[in-house]
Amino acid sequence: MYEIKQNANIVERALIVGIQKPRDTEEHVGCLLDELEALVGTLDINVVCREIVRVKEIKPKLLVGSGRADDIAALVAEHECDVVVFDDELTPGQQRNWEKKLEKIAVIDRQEIILDIFAMRAQTKEAVLQVGLARMEYSLPRLKRAWTHLSRQRGGGTTQRDTGETQLETDQRLVRDKISRLKRELADIVRNRDVQRKQRLKLPTPTAAIVGYTNAGKSSLLNCMTGADVLAEDKLFATLDSTTRRINLPGGHPLLLTDTVGFVRRLPHHLVEAFKATLEEALYSNFLVHILDLSNPEVEEHFETTMKVLEELNASGKNIITVFNKIDKEPEPDQQRRIKLKALKLKHPGCIFVSTKTGDGIKELELRMEKLLEEDFTPMDLIIPHSRYDLIHELHQLGCIKSEEPRDDGVFIQGNIPSSIRHMVNEFRVK
Repeated sequence: MYEIKQNANIVERALIVGIQKPRDTEEHVGCLLDELEALVGTLDINVVCREIVRVKEIKPKLLVGSGRADDIAALVAEHECDVVVFDDELTPGQQRNWEKKLEKIAVIDRQEIILDIFAMRAQTKEAVLQVGLARMEYSLPRLKRAWTHLSRQRGGGTTQRDTGETQLETDQRLVRDKISRLKRELADIVRNRDVQRKQRLKLPTPTAAIVGYTNAGKSSLLNCMTGADVLAEDKLFATLDSTTRRINLPGGHPLLLTDTVGFVRRLPHHLVEAFKATLEEALYSNFLVHILDLSNPEVEEHFETTMKVLEELNASGKNIITVFNKIDKEPEPDQQRRIKLKALKLKHPGCIFVSTKTGDGIKELELRMEKLLEEDFTPMDLIIPHSRYDLIHELHQLGCIKSEEPRDDGVFIQGNIPSSIRHMVNEFRVK
């Protein structure tokens, strides 16, 4: 992996490169480069130059043609860059070819930047293990890159193995062993998570998961609705670990609300796989809250990216409340803004506009959540024996009881009973 310089007085200088293919517009590639610049800046690397390269087809050796490669090399020399970052994924061979062409300059891609950010942000043991696994799987096919300097020491016949080749094989074995160990440790954590989830399902409080593009405001929404103090920064991938908090909706229904890791375009497959254990909270929730940054010009692309990842997780079929956040960042009402909001309402029927900063729209969101939950509830009249106050207590905990009246043969209850516990109260139903 690429190492950031430790000396605080040294400011690294980066050239970022976007590839514009025939079907891509310059505006789209420019937006991706803006995102890459923000990702690079998260690692405290200074972007001194950015370049969009138009190509008719991807070249296997350097991704671009030799002429455009020479232009990039000239920009690196002119701006005295320490690192070149490609927005497109580089194969291990392309990475080696570029570093050979640029000599001492590091050449990396968006995937490596995202992996380094995740490594920097990881706090819990699970997140550290997940990032470590993704880094190992990413670096395994690139180990040869670290040993190219020994190729010049090769001597003897063509069949003689040199020091570099022997060490490479040793390193590959060590990395594979570490991958196996990380997978075993993660499997233990997943098993513990399953036990905790089963315990939670015994007291079936409904759950919802907040999903969305990175920096859309997921943690801010959790804080706004629950009064929690989850880290919420205006940075990409500020949250890697899922956090769950309990709230009471306006009608008294309790809800467990979970914040999840954000998504990003061209998210490395290793990370999607590694974080599946964390993202499984979305699979087991009653519904999802998909939050989007209304002020971002590429909000529709962000919507598609999140839906694609949810599809990979087999969670796209769930009930989803689409929420557009940061409405406070929108300019004062004018014709263009009204047209924009109307278009979003047409494309996303039932969407809600909120501001986690001012609290606008939060009450409407809570009512929508409650309505979704109530669709899964059945009005029932029950007479529960006095000996089953444990069950009455549980119904209170779940916010199911509308009214109750003590009687000689038990407690008469009128309530809305969720499908998950209907089997527990059917025998006490008043016919």
